[in-house]
Amino acid sequence: MSAVVYLALGSNLGDRLANLQAAQKALPPAVRVLSASPVYETPPWGYADQPAFLNQALEVETELTPQDLLKTLKSLEVRLGRTPGPRYGPRQIDLDILFYDDLVFETSDLTIPHPRIEERAFVLTPLADIAPDLRHPVTGLTIREMLQRVDRRGIQRFEQQKTG
Repeated sequence: MSAVVYLALGSNLGDRLANLQAAQKALPPAVRVLSASPVYETPPWGYADQPAFLNQALEVETELTPQDLLKTLKSLEVRLGRTPGPRYGPRQIDLDILFYDDLVFETSDLTIPHPRIEERAFVLTPLADIAPDLRHPVTGLTIREMLQRVDRRGIQRFEQQKTG
C-alpha cells in the first residue's frame, strides 16, 4: 500500500540550487515525485549567523515505511555531502519528512507530522504551493491557514540568474 508523503528540502552551503536538484534526482525508485514546489530563498531559522537557505517541498508517493523512508533520506543526505554540525546550523542538504498520509507517529528519531511545522514559514511557504488544503492531522488546520499565521518576511521565490 503506497502512502502520499510531503518532504522538505533545504540547503545553504555550496551550490544551493544544485544541491536541491541533486537530492530530488537521487531519490530512489521507491520514492516517486508527484509534484515539486517552486524554490524559495529564506532567512535562516533557529541560528541566524549563517547563509540564507533555499527551500523546496515535494509531494511523493512511496511504499516505504516511515522508518525506512527516514533511513533512506538520511543516507541520501550523507551521499550528497552533509556532515554533522550544530542543530539548525548550516548544511549542504537537509531532507525532512513533513507528513506521511495522515499518520501521527513518534519515536526517538522521528516525529510525524514534523514538529513545529506550524511555526516555520520556510516550510509552509513552498508546501502551500503544492498542498494548500492539506490538513494537519493533529491541529486540523490547513497548510494555507498555518501559513497565514506565521511571519513570512524575508522569504522570496528564488529566480535563477540567467547567464549568456
